[in-house]
Parts: sequence; structure tokens; C-alpha cells
Amino acid sequence: MNNFTHSIPTKVYFGKGQIKHLAELKESGSKVLLVYGGGSIKKNGLYNKVYSILRTAGLRIYELPGVEPNPRIESVREGVKICKDNKVNMVLAVGGGSVIDAAKVIAGGALYGGDPWSLVIHPRYILKALPIYTVLTLAATGSEMDSFAVISDLSKHEKWGTGSPLFKPVMSICDPEYTFSVSPKQTAAGTADIMSHTFENYFTNVEGGYLQARFCEGVLKTCIKYGPIAIAEPDNYDARANLMWASSNAINGLLSDGAEVAWCVHPMEHELSAYYDITHGEGLAILTPHWMEFALNEGTAAKFAEYGRNVWGIAGEDDMEVAKAAIERTREFFVNELHIPATLREVGIEDEKYFEEMAAKAAEGSKGSFVPLEKDDIVAIYRAAL
Repeated sequence: MNNFTHSIPTKVYFGKGQIKHLAELKESGSKVLLVYGGGSIKKNGLYNKVYSILRTAGLRIYELPGVEPNPRIESVREGVKICKDNKVNMVLAVGGGSVIDAAKVIAGGALYGGDPWSLVIHPRYILKALPIYTVLTLAATGSEMDSFAVISDLSKHEKWGTGSPLFKPVMSICDPEYTFSVSPKQTAAGTADIMSHTFENYFTNVEGGYLQARFCEGVLKTCIKYGPIAIAEPDNYDARANLMWASSNAINGLLSDGAEVAWCVHPMEHELSAYYDITHGEGLAILTPHWMEFALNEGTAAKFAEYGRNVWGIAGEDDMEVAKAAIERTREFFVNELHIPATLREVGIEDEKYFEEMAAKAAEGSKGSFVPLEKDDIVAIYRAAL
């Protein structure tokens, strides 16, 4: 196991009625930028609750609505301008990972002299940030408890991750009831995203990370149990609560610290989203089994078999056979139980037009992954998923 520093400074208020703690934002000042997405928080009444608590606490509220599912740099720039023009003290994201990611870069951009896109491309420029608060409405990315953000510039076909300890939210309110209205499609995509974060940490070359691997297996089994239940029973509190807590812990360092490895499927999917603007979780679910098949060889079969035995309960002495069965079970789960499309064609990608270009970028972003990937390898994975 590697040396590591583990720090999760975010205060999490988890469970029913925890929205009342939004009054604590007044500790960071008197002006807040409220960031949210397409308006669902107004339909389900959450917007009014948030607004009432903030006003009662004496806060002046500025708003940035309409943050996109793959958050755009244009929205970030607009948020930064609002913060600078009004000397805003803090940023509150009410939504899922996309809204929170945008809020993070806005918080950094508000105290930065240049274009906030520079903070995406060069995280070393993130030297200051406004305090960030979140109210989570979708279990998926884990942004409510991590230091990362992913922002797109679709005019350049670019989608990049950035991060800083300054991007870890000060406080996150995680009430599973606020995810009851999430659609089956987004619930499935969110579950796949949680699983992908976990896979990226689980398949590591670092030896001795026994406990991290068991944590990963627990998160995966939780998703496998509760993902289909949340789709079938949207207001099942236990299902939504377990998925929400799995989402937070999949990417806050608990699974990875001491067993760090570069991610590989996420860089590939980021290129798909940058060029085709598809749903992130669906792209991950389509690519993952094909990456697994590519990565499976005599040297990696034992790890895939470990996954098959401990997560899926697959019996057998032959590692290769158990590994192949585990990969097939993974594919079947995404398609048959989460009802996610099986191929890229099903999400509107009809040809290989950009595969070479995308693969070159993804290869650069996945250096040091569990199985090394060159550009041609990634093109092959894209083609297999088509």
C-alpha cells in the first residue's frame, strides 16, 4: 500500500429534513450565488425551501439557473461574472454533479483574474476559491464530497477534469428524498457512474490494498442491489439512501487512497461526451464491458476473477473462466436490469468519424492506468462498442 494523506473536510448532513442546516451559510458572509439546472427544483418545491431558508438567514441571493448536464464553460463564465459584479461571498449548488462541478469552477473563477477555462486546463492556477455548499439531488458523481470538477467547451470538442482541495465543499446536504423524482434513465446512469468510479479504483496495480478492494466490492454490491430497486420504486427511501451514500464514498478518496491508479474509462467517455454530448453514465456503461474484455489477459485474470467471485458470487477454480463470466454479468446488469443502451449507435453515434481524434486525447489522459492504453487500443474499444 502507498503512503497517503486522507482528508475529507466536507461536513455532510445526511437524511430527512437536513435542509434546515442551510442557515449555516451565513457564517461565510451575506451574499450567495445559487446555482441550479433545468428547473426541476422548482417543480418539486426544493427551490422554495432553499430560498426561504436563505432569506430567513438574512442572505442576499443571486441566481445562475440552466446549468447543462455536461456543464459548459459558458455557464461558468456567466456565474463568475455575477460573483465578481456583486462581490458574492459563497456559492451554493442545488442539483446533481453537473451543477456542483460548475459551482466549483465558478467559486475558483470568482477569485481568479483570468478566464476560468484556464482553471480547467491548468489546475495549478487554482489558488483561491469562494466557499462551496451543496444540496444534492442526484446520486452519481460524488461531487458533493470530492475535490474534482469536469467542464466542457463543446465549441472545441473538449471536456476536461480539474481539481483542487479548495473545491471540496464546506458542507453538503444529502437528503435521499430529494432524489425521489429522478427519472429511471438518470437513476440508471447515476448508478452506472458510481460503479464506474468504483471500477476505476478497484482495478489497480498497487499491491497490499486489501481493505480498499473490500470497500470497492461493498459499493459495487450496493449499486447492484439498490439500482434496480430505485428504478422500480422511485420513492424507496432505503434504495435512494444507499445509492446516495455509495456515490459520495466512491470518489472521496476512501476507495483510492493508498492504492492510487490512473483512470482509463472516464477519459474515453469524456471524449464521447465532448464530441457527441451523450449522457455520461450511459457512455460509461457502454464502454466498461468492452474495456474489461480488452484488459483481460493472463496477467489480469486473477483480479477480474476476484471481482467475479466477491461481487457476483461466481464459483469456479479457473480464473479466466470466472473473469469472462464476471464481464458478461456486468454487461447484462447494465442492459437488462438498468436498461441502459448496449451500444454507441443506440445513443446516436453512427460512425467512426472522430474516433482517432478522441482516442489520441483519451490515451494522454489515461497514462498509468491498470492496463496501459495506446491510441489504437482505444480506437478498438470504441469500435467494439459501436
